[in-house]
Amino acid sequence: MKLHGLAAAAIFAAGCAFAQTTEIHNDIPASFTPPKQQAETVTKPEWDYTKRVEMVPMRDGTKLYTVIVIPKGAKNVPLILTRTPYNAASRAAAARTPIATGNAASPERGAGKQDSAHMIDELGLADEVFVNAGWIRVYQDVRGKYGSEGPYLMTPPQVGPYNATGADDTMDAYDTIDWLVKHVPESNGRVGMLGSSYEGYTVQMALLNPHPALKVALPESPMTDGWMGDDWFHYGAFRETMLDYIIGQTNQRGGAYRAPKHISEDQYTTFLHYGSSGDYARANGMDQLPYWKTVESHPAYDGFWQAQALDKISIEKPLTVPTMWLQGLWDQEDMWGAIHSYRATEPKDKNNSMNYLVMGPWFHSQVNREGRALGPFVWDGDTTQYFRREIMMPFFSQYLVDGAPKANTPPVLIYNTSANHWDRFDKWPLSCGSGCESSAKPIYLTANGTLSWDAPKGGEQYTAYTSDPAKPVPYLPRPVSEDHWRTWLVTDQRFVDGRPDVLTFITEPLKEPLRLSGTPVVNLMASTSGTDSDFAVKLIDVYPESAPDDWKGYELPVSLDIFRARYRKSFEKPEAFKPNEPERVKFDLPQVNHTFEPGHRIMVQVQSTLFPLYDRNPQTFVPNIFDAKPEDYKKAEQRIWHESGKASFIELPVVK
Repeated sequence: MKLHGLAAAAIFAAGCAFAQTTEIHNDIPASFTPPKQQAETVTKPEWDYTKRVEMVPMRDGTKLYTVIVIPKGAKNVPLILTRTPYNAASRAAAARTPIATGNAASPERGAGKQDSAHMIDELGLADEVFVNAGWIRVYQDVRGKYGSEGPYLMTPPQVGPYNATGADDTMDAYDTIDWLVKHVPESNGRVGMLGSSYEGYTVQMALLNPHPALKVALPESPMTDGWMGDDWFHYGAFRETMLDYIIGQTNQRGGAYRAPKHISEDQYTTFLHYGSSGDYARANGMDQLPYWKTVESHPAYDGFWQAQALDKISIEKPLTVPTMWLQGLWDQEDMWGAIHSYRATEPKDKNNSMNYLVMGPWFHSQVNREGRALGPFVWDGDTTQYFRREIMMPFFSQYLVDGAPKANTPPVLIYNTSANHWDRFDKWPLSCGSGCESSAKPIYLTANGTLSWDAPKGGEQYTAYTSDPAKPVPYLPRPVSEDHWRTWLVTDQRFVDGRPDVLTFITEPLKEPLRLSGTPVVNLMASTSGTDSDFAVKLIDVYPESAPDDWKGYELPVSLDIFRARYRKSFEKPEAFKPNEPERVKFDLPQVNHTFEPGHRIMVQVQSTLFPLYDRNPQTFVPNIFDAKPEDYKKAEQRIWHESGKASFIELPVVK
C-alpha cells in the first residue's frame, strides 16, 4: 500500500470490509444523571436581544440543549448554528466565559445568567459580525454533553459498526436545522454553520447529508482524521499530551475540567516518569473511560479510524453546500482536516464556485481571536478581523440574505508568511509533483551536513545519530508547559540544533529568493539498529545575523511533522525493521506559502522524538506501543542514507 497519494475511497472501502464490530455505547460512564432542562425565554426591557433555551427533539426522542440568541426586532434574518461539546450556555456568553479548546476543556457555565444588556458584548469577538448584521446566533450541546440528553461518543462516526447508538452528528444537525427553521419565526429559514476544532467536525458531519436549509458552511480547523494528522495521532505517533483532554472530555457529562495531578510542572518530567502512554493513563484512572480504552485498542489505521476519516468519506458525497475550509498555517492541533477535505472535494467543484480554502497565519482556532501576531511575528494588521469582516461575512451573506451581492470570494486565500500579506489564487497548490503550474524540486540531504539540489554521486553512505528513549528530544524548551502551547510551531529551533541526536542539514545563504507554495514531501532512506523507529522532520528558514535583533539567526520552522515508521509500508499493518537495512520513509509535511529571502538559509532537521507531545517509540517492535514495557525502550543508532540510489531528499514545492 502506498503511503503517499492514497486512493482515499479505496482505503475507506477496504477499512469497512475488515472493520471490527466492537460496540461503543457511551464514552462517558453511566453513573451521572443530568438535571432536567426546561425550555425558557430570558429577556429584560433594557436588553437588545432575547435568549431562548430550548430542548430540541431529535428523531429518536432525545432532546438537545439549544441556546437561541435573537436580536430585538429581528425579522426575516439568517440563523448561524454552532454545535459544540464545550457547553452551549457558555458559548452563548463567550464574553464572560472564554472557551478553551485542545488541551483544556471549557469551564463551568452559569446557565440563565447574562451580564450584558447588549448582544454584542454577550457573545463576544467571534460573533461580532453576526451581531452587527442583526442575525440570530444558535449554540447547541452535542448529544450527551452538558444539558443535552443521550449517550456521548467522542467525535462519533456515522451510525454503523463503530457507532451502535442509532444516532450521529449528521442526523442531529439535520434534525436541529429542521426544528429551527420551523420554530424560530424571526428567521428567514436559511442556516449557516461554522465552528472550530471539534465544532468544525460537527459542521463537516452536517455536510454528509445536509438539510436543504443549510446554505453555507465554514469548518474551521475541523477534527477530520484523528489518526493521520489531527488531534490523536500524526501518522501513527500518538499525541500524548491529549490524554489530559480525553480525561476532561469524557470523565463526566459536564462541569469543570478535572486535570490529573502531575508530578512536575515540567510535562517532560511527568510523562517520562510514567513510561508508556498506557502507564500514564492507568495511573490517572483512564482505564475507567471507554474512549481511552477504544483508542488504546486501535493503535493502527484500522476500520475504527477509517470510519471517521471525513475527508475520505466526503469523496462519495455530492457537493451541494458552498463550503469554505479554514486552517491555520501553524495550527498546533488540527493541521490535517481542512486542507485534505478541500483536496478531496475540489475535483467536484467544476465551476470553482463551491469549494474554498483559507489558510491564515494562525495557531489553532485563532480565527476567533485577535490575529495581529503569532509568537515572534507581527502581521500587517489584524488578520482575523480582516477575514471575518471582508471574507467570511460577504461569503455568508451571499447565500443567507435575499438580495445580497455576490461576494468577491477568492477560491483560495492563503497568507504569505514571509511577504506579510494575503495571496489570492484560483487553485492550490501552486507547485507539486505533477499537474501543477510549477514542479516540485528535490533537495538532497548530503553526507557533509549540507543540502544540495544535486543528487549525491559518492561520499559517505549515511549520517548516523543515537536516539535514546531515556533522553528524548523535547518539542519545546524545558520546562515544557502549556504556556507556549499555541506558539510552539514557531519556536526558534536553536534550542535543539547541535544536539547529538538531532541531525542538521543546511544550505549556503541564498543568493535569490526561493518561493514555496504547496506540500513539502519527505523521502528519507532510513535504517535503525533497532526494529522500530519514529522520524520527525523539520523544514526551517534560518535568518541571517544581519536580520533585526529579534530575528538574528532565528531558526523558524516553516513546516514539520513526525512519522511512526512501523507504518512505512501500510498504515493498517505495522511491520518491524530489519536492523541496519535502509528503507524508504515517505510522508507529507504541512502546507507552506513562504519565501526564503536572499541571505537566508534552508535547514532540515531530522530526529526521532518530539517529547512529550508525541509518545516515545521504544525502538523495539512491540504489538502495541501504548503498552510498551520499560525493558522495551532501548537506544538505537538511526542512519539517514545519502548514497546514489538510496538518497534522502525533500520534495520542495518550488514556484518558478
